[in-house]
Amino acid sequence: MIRPRGHLLPATPHIEQHFAGSRRLRDTVIGMADGLTVPFALAAGLTGAVDSTTIVVTAGLAEVAAGSIAMGLGGYLAARGDAEHYAAERHREEREVVEKPDAEVAEIEKVFSEYGLTPEEVAPVVRAFRSRPNAWVEFMMRYELGLEKPDPRQALLSAATIGGAYIIGGLIPLGPYFFTPSTGSALRVSIVLTITALLVFGFVKGRYTTGRPLRGALQTSAIGGLAAAVAFGVARLFT
Repeated sequence: MIRPRGHLLPATPHIEQHFAGSRRLRDTVIGMADGLTVPFALAAGLTGAVDSTTIVVTAGLAEVAAGSIAMGLGGYLAARGDAEHYAAERHREEREVVEKPDAEVAEIEKVFSEYGLTPEEVAPVVRAFRSRPNAWVEFMMRYELGLEKPDPRQALLSAATIGGAYIIGGLIPLGPYFFTPSTGSALRVSIVLTITALLVFGFVKGRYTTGRPLRGALQTSAIGGLAAAVAFGVARLFT
């Protein structure tokens, strides 16, 4: 088939690749960041106060267990709160398109006016929405309120993701304490492992969120290192 000149299609279609930060990524970031930092600071602080890896491991594992549960529960409640907020706002919009259609039409016109469309140009869309109230409500939820319908499984997924990421992150700084009786030696290895993990984690997080992986790596490792240094210094100060 011969296509008109000026309308030739490229041999390889152009595909734009964009990364949209998903809820799963956000939950992983939350869990992993705290999992690497808090147990690392705890282990460093205890190393400055005691000379027993058994105590450090016991306290560290207790913290990881409690922290993962607390963080997971927080993620669960936050996701449930989002779902409840969405349901309440949707109920309000469903009521308003019936009871206050003119006000809702004005809101549609306001949304489209931000793109330069006049009320006359929006009128066919308004007429279509009047005959399709469910589509009208969906439009208002997404483009007026900026709310997406939550996944009904999201609360449990968030809890599992945050809690699991916290456990994985927390075991990294504690790992060396399982294999050496010297808290000083374990701390040195823990520092290397944890800072490396923070650099890698910060790099990946920065790569997919801000587009600045090096900055993300440096910021994440600096925060974790500072927290551990402060905990170690405070423990030394009072022992």
